[in-house]
Amino acid sequence: MGLYFTSINSGSNGNCYYVGNQDEAVLIDVGLTCKEVEKRMLRLGLSVHKVKAVFISHEHSDHIKGLSVFARKFKIPVYISSPTLKSSKLLFNEGCTFPIAHTQSISIGNLKVFAFSKFHDAADPYSFTVEHNNIRVGIFTDIGAVCERLISQFRTCHAAFLEANYCARMLANGNYPYFLKRRITSGHGHLSNAQALDLFQNHKPDFMSHLLLSHLSKDNNDPSLVEELFKKVAGNTLIKVASRYEETELYYIGNENSCSSTYHFNPYSHQAEQLNLF
Repeated sequence: MGLYFTSINSGSNGNCYYVGNQDEAVLIDVGLTCKEVEKRMLRLGLSVHKVKAVFISHEHSDHIKGLSVFARKFKIPVYISSPTLKSSKLLFNEGCTFPIAHTQSISIGNLKVFAFSKFHDAADPYSFTVEHNNIRVGIFTDIGAVCERLISQFRTCHAAFLEANYCARMLANGNYPYFLKRRITSGHGHLSNAQALDLFQNHKPDFMSHLLLSHLSKDNNDPSLVEELFKKVAGNTLIKVASRYEETELYYIGNENSCSSTYHFNPYSHQAEQLNLF
């Protein structure tokens, strides 16, 4: 048994990522309304009741918009760093939140969630990997710069959500004010297409089967452009853009799909069908 994963939404209008096995799952961020998360999961055939925990990357509104309602409605624990919780100004029922720290590993049933700090202009931002049966999915978005921590975790992932936020040329020639352009490119903002591509080309493990390009800018990127950019060097890795308007397909990776570098697999044959996971 391996991992199912999907982007519920990805972009500055809301971020939410689902990773789980047959019996339990976690959400990384809840940046859509609770109602919208429920609706999109239902379309994918996913039961909200299998979500056993929510992990929060940072306090920006596109990552926590629906969090408090979702956590209260389904009585789901929220794993969030103390500085992030304070900065979020959200209120939770007593005993609902649990702190996280750099390089902490947390067990949620048979899932192992690993948290590590990243560069972003937030109080205490984190990225995560989720593991089950030696299959690992990474969630790497809202990152200002590639660091050794990110590289080391990326090299272990069978699949990843990786930020490719902006095209440097489009940003430079666009209408954003100077201060916002500086913020995005400051090293504590977002990853460009070129930065993400460099990470992928130089550090992708041979067994990485899926890469979902995430958190694309509405104004400073082109989904077709960035998808083709990565496909040119992808090899056997399936490349998809995680939409800012709808959920992606539900994907699956199992031990039967994860082999050594000599294994030649067709990722299209391992897409999860619309399984009944209730």
